Amino acid sequence: MTVIDTALQVFTPSQLPIGSMEAYIQRVNDIPYLSQEEEYHLSLQYQEQGDLKSAQKLVLSHLRYVVRVARGYLGYGLPLGDLIQEGTVGLMKAVKRFDPKFGVRLVSFAVHWIKAEIHEFILRNWRIVKVATTKAQRKLFFNLRSAKKRLGWSTQEEVEALANDLGVSAAEVRNMENRLSVQDVSFDGPTVVQPETKDTYAPVGYLEDPQGSPEMQLAREGWDQHMAAQFRFAFQKLDPRSQDILEKRWLLEDQKATLQELAEKYQVSPERIRQLEKLAIEKLKKIISCRL
Repeated sequence: MTVIDTALQVFTPSQLPIGSMEAYIQRVNDIPYLSQEEEYHLSLQYQEQGDLKSAQKLVLSHLRYVVRVARGYLGYGLPLGDLIQEGTVGLMKAVKRFDPKFGVRLVSFAVHWIKAEIHEFILRNWRIVKVATTKAQRKLFFNLRSAKKRLGWSTQEEVEALANDLGVSAAEVRNMENRLSVQDVSFDGPTVVQPETKDTYAPVGYLEDPQGSPEMQLAREGWDQHMAAQFRFAFQKLDPRSQDILEKRWLLEDQKATLQELAEKYQVSPERIRQLEKLAIEKLKKIISCRL
C-alpha cells in the first residue's frame, strides 16, 4: 500500500473513484490549514511526548504543498503519483526534524526536504544510467533544464554564464548537456536498419554475444571434456618421473615445487629438471595432436 492509498483511507469517501489521483488531490485540498498556534502545539506534542497523532495531523495538513511542489517536476516524464509519494516521504522527515521553538512555519522548513526526496527519485529513475553523482552534477542537472532559454544546444555565452552562476567549469556544463541529450534505448526493441550503411540501432542487433548462446556453451563444455580425456590419456603415457615433475610444477593447486626442490629429490641439477619438464610437455602435445 502506497502513501497515497494510506492517506485516502483517512478521509470520508466521495463520489470520485477511491485510489485515483484526482480523488487524492481533492482530499488533500479539503484538509483545513493549521493556524500557527495549532502547528506549534502539535509540533511540541510530537517532539516532547512522541505523539504520533499530532505528527499525522501535521503531515496531512501539509500534503497540499507536496502536491504543489511535485507538479513542478512533471517535465521529467515521471508519474505525478510517484513524485507526490516521494515528496510525502520528505515531508515526514521534515516533521520529524522540525523544531517549532525557532519560530519558523513548518512549510518553510519542509520545502527543502520535499524537494530533496523528489530530486533523489528523479536522479534514480530519469535514466537507466545515473546522470548525476557529484554535487556539482546534481546542481547542473536541475538548473540546466530550467536555465536553457531556447531549444537546441546552448551558446558559448550561455554555457559560461551558467557555469559562473553554479560555480562549475564550462566543460562540466557541456558534459551534462551531452548527458541530457541522450535517450534510453530498449535493448530488444525494434531493430532499425539504415539502408545506406546497413547499421542497426537496436542494441540486441549489435551487442549479440554468440559465445553466450546455449549451443555454443554446450559445444565448449563438450570440447573441454574431450580435451581433458585426451590429456589424461597422454599423461598416463609418460614415465613416473616425468609425471611427478609435471604434476608438482603445473597441476598442483597449492604451492608448486621449484626446480631446485625437484633437483634435490632426484639428485640431478635444476637444469636437468627443466629439460625433463620441457621434454614431457612436448611428448604430451605430440600424443594429444595424434589423437585429435
